[in-house]
Amino acid sequence: MADGTDSVPSGKGGMTVDDCETMIQRSLRTPTVKFLREHLEKSGCSIASNFIKAVNCNQRMSGGYVRGEGIVVCSNHLTIQDEVTQVVIHELIHAFDDCRAANLDWTNCAHHACSEIRAGHLSGDCHYKRELLRGYLKIRGHEQECVKRRVMKSLANNPYCSKSAAKDAMEAVWDTCYNDTKPFDRAP
Repeated sequence: MADGTDSVPSGKGGMTVDDCETMIQRSLRTPTVKFLREHLEKSGCSIASNFIKAVNCNQRMSGGYVRGEGIVVCSNHLTIQDEVTQVVIHELIHAFDDCRAANLDWTNCAHHACSEIRAGHLSGDCHYKRELLRGYLKIRGHEQECVKRRVMKSLANNPYCSKSAAKDAMEAVWDTCYNDTKPFDRAP
């Protein structure tokens, strides 16, 4: 359901599910992923060994989180370790939001927008270097513009959110959700 990750440019063939599984295991050893997993556990949400899995995806997306099922990482749309780790971090933030908010409703545009804002802001998806690699060259204000662009892209995949409803929802929750950095003390 929650996605928000940019597609890999066409022309890249992706990797095998086995190679992606290996990269997922590597990502589990990174400090940010360890931190997020620890805070999921502290929030009462245990993570089974198969919570994060590599799959081939039909849709042009890098990964997603589905309540009750876990995180999928789209091996056929990713090519390097950094991409896999970014997807894992982004989707773990959605899992954390789902865990800590008993009433989170992914069909509610505002709820979905809030989690996408948080995942985009806290995961490093919109780091300046990543934006440059995507071809976005803006110097000032790039991070918030990137988060907004990615939120809208993800909400476009939510059948319960029209484009105008998605934009209104994002704007309504922006300040609160952008400034909510839990479980981090501040945005990494």
